[in-house]
Amino acid sequence: MEPDRTERPVQKPVLALVAHDAKKDMIVAFAERNRDKLSAFRLVATGTTGGRVKAACPELDVTALKSGPLGGDQQIGAMIAEGQLDGLLFLADPLSPMPHDVDVKALMRLALVYDIPMALNLSTAEILLRSARLTGLATSSTTPQIADLRS
Repeated sequence: MEPDRTERPVQKPVLALVAHDAKKDMIVAFAERNRDKLSAFRLVATGTTGGRVKAACPELDVTALKSGPLGGDQQIGAMIAEGQLDGLLFLADPLSPMPHDVDVKALMRLALVYDIPMALNLSTAEILLRSARLTGLATSSTTPQIADLRS
């Protein structure tokens, strides 16, 4: 019997977007600025964040989950634990009280435990979008450290 040689579709890497209320405008502006790069990903986002990004960038593949306090953070955490997430962009507002702080910490802990690339601010988010690891490319441990480049 001949082996099955049909082409299997290459799946896009999955990137999660989470933003607290005070950061929602910021994540929408980030998505608008980076729509070309984000089009290479399947995006999942907590409820309102996902809805706002989808409205601003309808061409992007965005799945809105539940709102963070209603379980959206936990849904993303489950995706991390199941190996279904390649990266996390989490714009948290450190100056606002968070009634679901336990969920936020659990999500961050899972990203750390499973070694998921995670950006917590816009500067790191810009770097994360350029990451070879996030796009599924092999990375090299022979890359010189910054200190080595200055020598």
